This record gives sequence, structure tokens and C-alpha cells, in this order.
Amino acid sequence: MSADPLSDALAVADARCVFTGGITAGGDWALRLPAGDRLRVHAVVKGTCLLVLDEGESLRLEVGDVVVIDGTREVVVCGGAGLEPVDVDGIPMDPETRMAHLGDEDDVVAISGHIDLSRDYGELLREALPPLILVRSGAAEATTLSRLVGQLLEEMAADRVGAEFISTHLAQVLFMQVLRVCLTRADVLPTGWLRVLADERLAPALRLMHQDPSHAWQLAELARAAAMSRATFALRFKEAAGVPPLTYLLNWRMRLAARDLRQEETPVAVVAQQVGYTSESAFSNAFKRTMGISPRRYRDKARATAPG
Repeated sequence: MSADPLSDALAVADARCVFTGGITAGGDWALRLPAGDRLRVHAVVKGTCLLVLDEGESLRLEVGDVVVIDGTREVVVCGGAGLEPVDVDGIPMDPETRMAHLGDEDDVVAISGHIDLSRDYGELLREALPPLILVRSGAAEATTLSRLVGQLLEEMAADRVGAEFISTHLAQVLFMQVLRVCLTRADVLPTGWLRVLADERLAPALRLMHQDPSHAWQLAELARAAAMSRATFALRFKEAAGVPPLTYLLNWRMRLAARDLRQEETPVAVVAQQVGYTSESAFSNAFKRTMGISPRRYRDKARATAPG
């Protein structure tokens, strides 16, 4: 692995941001987006609109705003309050531009997407994020996001050779930029690994664990990297991550092992060594305690349920 916990976690969660289309709208319009199991991304390119959450809370979105929301909640995007929404599935989309039109005018242009997550480890990312991330157009990072959104819209509209490939990568970069914004807002992050990474004192220790997960890290070594006493480091890490440092390391090792068992033909004994176990039986016991199933049964189950 790398010394970059953010990239590592995205790889394990198999997080992929995909922009699927957009809308042009004006006048009286409202669009309902049903709940699902994906994170959603919305970016306003022109005009203003309301984002109404299922609790009745609403946000006014303006040009340059980007929002990521937990897709488990139904939301309505609309031109104003009190309008009866139509379901997104009922709106015809231009197959070439992937844009749909609502209402009588085109005062608003917005593009939307979702973030696909691993069925098994998507919670690694979902649980680390707040339910709503809003980057306003006036934020320091908004210039980069606005440029990426503009390029995405251009690729979606132009239908040029390689547009899908470029759009996918632009979307991935955009999502990474949003996550970087999260790291500057540690006070709103829930307990978890992202909050640890956002803590400048704890981040060096987290990077060590990710850079070399097979190393037999001791609490004293990690505390030294954070320039703290063992007691202070252990307390601060647990407050941020929700678990003690060595428990975090154990859980991270098991996530890496599970990914290899799902994706590769590597023997269990080799997977054990890669995550720091000299004994296959010790690894198997630790894996079963953490995952509730033995490594071999986990691999067999993953293969049996794999698509195709």
C-alpha cells in the first residue's frame, strides 16, 4: 500500500464517481430523486435551485456549488418550494447529451452523478463522511471544482471519441477534491479514519500504518510519529477514530486481506504474510474474529456471489 490513507481507502471501498447526466430547467419544476444505496453528487452550472431533503430541510444551490449527499435519503431538486415533483424515471433524457429538460425555460443547468461503492466495504467510506457535504462557489477549492464541472459538461455534450473515459476520470478527480475539502472541516466529520487523517497530529501515525500494514507496529512507535506520549496519543486517536490505534491497524489489515481474497488467487498463507502474520492459523483466527467467517469460506462466498 501507499502512505496515502485517502487513496488506499478509496481503493478498498472501490469508490468510483460517475456523472450520469443532468438537467436544464426553468419556470415551475420539481424533480424527485428516490433513496438508494449510493452517494449522490450534484453540481450547479447555471442559475439557482432548491435541494429539499426528506426531513423538509432545504438548501439553495447557486452557480458553482457542489453537493454530495447520502443517497439513502430521498431528495427533491426544484425551482421553488411547494411544487409537486415528478419522478426522475419519468423524464426523457437526450441519449447523446444525457441531459433532460423540465419546465418551460432553461434558467437552470445542473449535472448529477453517483458514487459506486463496494458492496462489502462501501461503509468504509460512507461512515467516514458527513451525511451532506456542501462546497459553496465562494470556497477556496471552488475554482478547481468549477473547472472540473465545466469540463465534465463539455465532454457530456460534445459526444467526442473517448468522452466516456475522460468523463469518468474527471468525475473521480472531482470527488477526490470534495474529499480534500472534508479534510479541512474536521469538526463536521463523524468519528472514523477520515477524521484521523484530518488531524495533523495523528495523520503521520495513520500514514505509517497504511504505508506498511505488515509491520508489527507498537504503540510507542506510532505515538513517536505523532510527537505525543503513548497515553495522549492513544486517547486522541480513539476519540477521532472510535477505536484504539492497534485495533484500527487490525481492522485495516483485515480489510486489505478481504480485498485480496475477493480479487486475487493468492494463497491464504501469502495473504497472511502480506498483512503481518507469520502463521496462517493466527491470521485465520484473527480474520474469523473480525469478519465472522474463515478466509477460505470468505473467498468461496465472494466468488459464488460475484457478478458474471
